[in-house]
Amino acid sequence: MAVIGRLSRTALVVESRLASTFAQHSLDAASFDVLATLLRSGAPYRIAPLDLAREAMISTSAVAQRLNKLENRGLVTRQANPNDGRGTLVALTDAGRDLIESALPDHIETERAITATLSLEEQAVLADLLQRLSTAASI
Repeated sequence: MAVIGRLSRTALVVESRLASTFAQHSLDAASFDVLATLLRSGAPYRIAPLDLAREAMISTSAVAQRLNKLENRGLVTRQANPNDGRGTLVALTDAGRDLIESALPDHIETERAITATLSLEEQAVLADLLQRLSTAASI
């Protein structure tokens, strides 16, 4: 109980801290995740929705909802896929790229501030332990 209780409370506190950082950039975690995934894809910052779902580890319906929201804000566009006449590509707009490039350093700093109490070795051990717990919980 002590492990799961602390894990749950820690997750809530971390999510709150990250949400505060995202809010400073008019983002939420879901929007940040999509924009960051597009940025990581490299120039020309385009990716198929199915690949986006796979990279973000979410369902395709969740991707569609997130894309609708981001497209309405002018942060992404949907384009015809030149390699697949039936498919589309999601592209980061200039405004989307500017926003994620502005938010990313603050996000990284928030993560650093949260984990700074642990040495790099402790962080590696914790990451491994959390992965093991996540795998066991998924069974």
